[in-house]
Amino acid sequence: MAGANVAFGQKRDVRILLLGEDGVGKTSLILSLVSEEFPEEVPARAEEITIPADVTPEKVPTHIVDFSFSEQTEETLFEEILRANVICIVYAIDFQESIDRITGYWLPAVRQCLGDDHKTPVILVGNKSDVQENTSMEQLLPVMNQYQEVETCIECSAKNLKNISEVFYYAQKAVLHPTAPLYVPEEKELTAACQRALTRVFKICDQDNDGRLNDAEINQFQRRCFNAPLQAQALEDVKEVVRKNTTEGVIDDGLTLKGFLFLHTLFIQRGRHETTWTVLRKFGYNDNLDLSKDYLFPLLKVPAACTAELTHQGHHFLQTILEKYDEDKDGHLSPTELGNLFSTCPIMPWGPDVNNAVATNAQGWISYCGFHAQWTLTTLLDLPRTMEYLAYLGYVHADDNQLSALNVTRERHIDMEKKQTSRNVLQCSVIGLKGSGKTSFLQAHLGRNLQYQATLEKEHLPLYTINTVSVYGQDRYLVLHEVETGPDGSLSQADVACDVACFMYDVCNPKSFEYCSRVFKEYFSELDVPCLFVAGKADRQEVRQDDALQPADFCSEFRLLPPQYFSCADTVSKDVYIKLLTMAAFPGLKRLVHAMVLKEPESWLSDVQSNLRQMQVQDRTLWIKAGLGLAVAAACSYMMYKTVKKMHR
Repeated sequence: MAGANVAFGQKRDVRILLLGEDGVGKTSLILSLVSEEFPEEVPARAEEITIPADVTPEKVPTHIVDFSFSEQTEETLFEEILRANVICIVYAIDFQESIDRITGYWLPAVRQCLGDDHKTPVILVGNKSDVQENTSMEQLLPVMNQYQEVETCIECSAKNLKNISEVFYYAQKAVLHPTAPLYVPEEKELTAACQRALTRVFKICDQDNDGRLNDAEINQFQRRCFNAPLQAQALEDVKEVVRKNTTEGVIDDGLTLKGFLFLHTLFIQRGRHETTWTVLRKFGYNDNLDLSKDYLFPLLKVPAACTAELTHQGHHFLQTILEKYDEDKDGHLSPTELGNLFSTCPIMPWGPDVNNAVATNAQGWISYCGFHAQWTLTTLLDLPRTMEYLAYLGYVHADDNQLSALNVTRERHIDMEKKQTSRNVLQCSVIGLKGSGKTSFLQAHLGRNLQYQATLEKEHLPLYTINTVSVYGQDRYLVLHEVETGPDGSLSQADVACDVACFMYDVCNPKSFEYCSRVFKEYFSELDVPCLFVAGKADRQEVRQDDALQPADFCSEFRLLPPQYFSCADTVSKDVYIKLLTMAAFPGLKRLVHAMVLKEPESWLSDVQSNLRQMQVQDRTLWIKAGLGLAVAAACSYMMYKTVKKMHR
């Protein structure tokens, strides 16, 4: 994040290099600035001087460097030119040779070092204005036209202190508020890059998307950039200037994009570059009119066992821009509306696969819920991309960057210890043989049956889907990830590091379950990750599985919930997704408690109770043991009740 007094993209300090012939007064200029009086004795060269930030107009530390051939070499000259942010070529108004050497040596030497198209600004400084009444400005106009790097020319006097402060102010200004990126003097208009940047600023500030900035929007813009709104009369005066100088600059008392660009052109033509630069830097631009890395990617560390989620502020911002660009207010974004929403971004961030990763309408248009879900998924899988696009879209909050839109969750092992998670986004790895129905299971998570899925292009079906699932009145995001296993059936560490695992097998393929049981035993049997076996294609005839244990027996053996039968041939049931989310939300709980939470009748518990009833009454020790076991089960049930109740507080 940018420092308190330095805007995004603004240089942290300024290095000013003074060049020119010996005897023109370079050293005298520096000493007069520092001591505010003309020095009686002047050394051949002044040592480097640093002016603290708190005494400079722009609150940026400034280093002033003197160069003299009487003490230094041309090699040193080139080294200093490379380090300089701005170069002042000093000449004496009464010394013609010093003027001739500007084009005869100094400007060519700078280009030789930096290249003909360099961006380091140059200021021509005419010293000793006290000894000659005639100005040198007309003589130097052709030089300024020939060398585009020359920002301006100023005359001064080190002896009577005339314009001394102005020399260094203009030098600092040339670095912090350069003209070249903003304006083309020959054409008297803004550069293409400046127009693009200001257009983005305008679109972000046009909160109702009507193509005009009303008074409230203008004042919100003023507060963001200059920390204060315009007075009513001042605002009216600004609009009147626009009306008089350009057509369609003000429409229905609102400032149009054309009027907005005209105002910034006027600021620059009147030498108020800092106004435009203040605006651009508040919206993240650097000196090259690119969005700075500090603005796009504020530092946020996410430990390996944690994840990142959008905060309430983040979702509120997304909802605001949704409502802004949903022109027909139908709760979905058409391709045109989606294109307009991302018009402040360099490229469209989404491809056709996104429409199959989140909820849409029958036309494939992303819903409001789907829009929030996609950014939730992006935040989970690619946090820098979320930060980047929040910046493009103009996110702003009290912190002036995207960090208030993001939250880092606690580590998973803490969730395990507490037997519940505070995460709002839970990950499920869907594991199974190819053809077992994993892809259909992912699409059914979005409410799509097989008939609808048949209309989708297979190459656009993603490996992730995300949707909200309601558990105990609370909506959370469940992310399904279709795991692609290696040739040997191996899983990656990321596939195993999930909140819940779903093992999918095909009831009509006798070889389908063996793969799931083998992967479970190899990767999950010793972990605390909740696991659920799902019998896919349950609308078809079930066959016996080629495995040592049948699915129900296998689940009983490993104290898992029995297989859940699933089909999306017609109506899609949400039951299995609710169970997956519930298991993920309460990690670390054992089989009995999961059974009670999921309201799943447990055959193994009924069998235990039946066996107890058949036992001999005489074996009082056995009855005591059984009673203790049931007491433990009851205690677990009560603890689960308290946990769920606490979650709702």
